[in-house]
Amino acid sequence: MPASRDSAAWRAEARATVALAGPIVLTNLSQMALALTETALLGRFGTRELAAGMLAASLHFAMLAPALGLALAAAPLQAQIRGHGRVAGGAGRGWVRGMRRATRASLWAVVLAILPAWAVLWESAAVLRALGQDPALADLAQHYTRGAMFGIPAFCAFIVLRGFLAAMERPAAAMWVSLGAVALNLPVAWALIFPAGLGVAGAGLAITVANAAMVAALLVLIARDRVFRRFRILGRFWRPDAARTKEVFLVGLPIAGAMLLEIGVFSAAALAMGWFGAIAVGAHAIAIQTASTTFMVPLGIGQAATARVGLAIGAGDVAGAARAGWVAVALGGGFMLAMAVTLLVAAPGIAWLFLDPGVPGAMEVAALGTMLLRIAGLFQLGDGLQVVVAGALRGLKDTRVPMLFAALGYWGIGLPMGLALAQFGGFGPRGIWMGLGVGLAVVAGLMLLRWRRLSA
Repeated sequence: MPASRDSAAWRAEARATVALAGPIVLTNLSQMALALTETALLGRFGTRELAAGMLAASLHFAMLAPALGLALAAAPLQAQIRGHGRVAGGAGRGWVRGMRRATRASLWAVVLAILPAWAVLWESAAVLRALGQDPALADLAQHYTRGAMFGIPAFCAFIVLRGFLAAMERPAAAMWVSLGAVALNLPVAWALIFPAGLGVAGAGLAITVANAAMVAALLVLIARDRVFRRFRILGRFWRPDAARTKEVFLVGLPIAGAMLLEIGVFSAAALAMGWFGAIAVGAHAIAIQTASTTFMVPLGIGQAATARVGLAIGAGDVAGAARAGWVAVALGGGFMLAMAVTLLVAAPGIAWLFLDPGVPGAMEVAALGTMLLRIAGLFQLGDGLQVVVAGALRGLKDTRVPMLFAALGYWGIGLPMGLALAQFGGFGPRGIWMGLGVGLAVVAGLMLLRWRRLSA
């Protein structure tokens, strides 16, 4: 009988995780679709525009990392507050106020992190030139960053509100809003890139429009919902809350650090691709966009794990927290194994989805992109496991040690190995991706060992 109850508990956890992760995954895929749409449009506008858009997006996401990490800190705080509130009686005003304070403090922390990022993005051409990029590509990339940078506050606010919905186990609203943003972005981006003739600049402006629409729509939905409106989620937003803001920074800065390390290593890889010319950068854009798309699924499972683990810990259920984490690991690992096979088999067809055969250089970009996609297939499992386990650890508010793992795996092993293989091993652009794959595998192994120890 105990074994039967235990099996039932695992099945119930799997159902709860899938129910929560499903809308979150679709939300992530929708957000990824924004970038994929613009990559595909720029690829048809021209190979240099595609390369410039890739360089711009790499710098943009690197500078986004601090604010996004602080936004993601809201999720474990909100989940643990709600988990404790359910045990304490659910309807009490204390946990409702706690959810509002955690949300408000996260938004203020995001604002503080955005200002220095804006300063860098505004002068991104000079930054890219200093990093050894082609001046013409750097100037084109700046057109994108200056258009996209003003959408960062809205995007981070959307992430904070999505964390609130996940903690409440009602993530569907964020999903529908994200799907609506994709539907909006396609015609807006097309109109700005082609008929308006803005090219790369139009792609950046379209992202800002989509992000602003997402957060506005989500605020309206929350305000009109019978359950959510009682939280008055932006109530007294102007009031400082030093205690909660400090907690956001304590949890969020290591998340931001780990994200900056991961985003930074892929941004550095994109910059290193620039040393091999526009063909290499274009091929890298195809491979990274594809790998990033598959990554959205384990990312969403990891975000669901943050909420599930946090809810269990807040309720004092240590065994339930461990169960939630291991279920997420199994789901994420299984999906990424399937994606590994897909990329290995279907790489040529995927590469041509991003290219117009009539564009000069398309054949060369497709050939190199196919090779990079197959290398990406080899590290799908490691990439998926590390992000799922990181999400489970966040549910425990364990963020500092995972950041150190990321530093070792990405910068101590992955990037140096990739550069050595590319420059001295004769592998060229392929070597960079080989090194990244090894780094991801190291991080995944270390994360799993830590989760096993903390969840025992």
